[in-house]
Amino acid sequence: MTLQQLKYIVAVDSHRSFALAAEALGLTQPTLSGMIGKLEDELDVMLFERTSRKVTTTTIGRRIVEQARQILMEADRIKEIVSESKGSVSGAFHMAVGPSIAPYILPDFIKIYMAEYPQVELLVEEMRPEAMVRALNRASIDVGIATSGHAGLGIFEIPLYTERFYVYLSEDCLRKLPVFRPEDLEHEHLWVMKEVQCLRESAFSFCKGRVGRRHVYEAGNIETLLRIVDANGGYTIIPEMHLPMLSDRQRNNVRTIDGDHLSFRKVSMYIRSDYVRERMLNTVVDVMKRFMPAGMLEQRLIDKGLRL
Repeated sequence: MTLQQLKYIVAVDSHRSFALAAEALGLTQPTLSGMIGKLEDELDVMLFERTSRKVTTTTIGRRIVEQARQILMEADRIKEIVSESKGSVSGAFHMAVGPSIAPYILPDFIKIYMAEYPQVELLVEEMRPEAMVRALNRASIDVGIATSGHAGLGIFEIPLYTERFYVYLSEDCLRKLPVFRPEDLEHEHLWVMKEVQCLRESAFSFCKGRVGRRHVYEAGNIETLLRIVDANGGYTIIPEMHLPMLSDRQRNNVRTIDGDHLSFRKVSMYIRSDYVRERMLNTVVDVMKRFMPAGMLEQRLIDKGLRL
């Protein structure tokens, strides 16, 4: 039994396919099947049930795969100790970012990261929080970045930054409201982001206690929302990091959110509870320090970095 074979069975379990696992590992499918077959012969158990349509991990196979993940994690811990002693950062690093966050952090993050850490094989993809948690549980990604509240059994949440929300009003609204007050928006159209819960909750917090009719429409992205507001009137909610993307004219339509309203979102990093690559995680923090707006990143991360 070798670490290589353990890596192979973890890959097949994660991908539920010999073909996909072989592609991810850079092997031919016959080579992968042969190596796993040898391990099954050595252990005298069947790890996977193979059919023409799918691959299913057996009951004993699930227990062995989980143990294999632990062993591979401990092996990574040894590599991390060596890496830290040499003061170097290298190897593959797979990060997932939520779709409502990715447009704001990824352009600068990728540019700076690739320049600062050329020895790291960085792979970044957009992923919804639910899929992110599943990927972490399978150890198919190193870290996820998403809004707070998605930690669970075996998944740690590390607060990363807090982002304020702002109101974006149509010019018609602004002419009606020389002094901005949320309660004066009672009869205005409210446009919200579809499937972005934090923005929806912030928008609907304006509606508490209102007796007038509410007009709510949903759009798939913030750029669409802004165009709808500009053309049809009303208002929407936008995150702070979208402000630099506005035109000068659009910036005149932005107002802060005052009063007892949900006006921010918390964004966190998520890792497995047994994750060991502390130095690699700190590369994320160090890069984000370079471009995040002042006062947004968690102060303790700025002062002391991240400690596992």
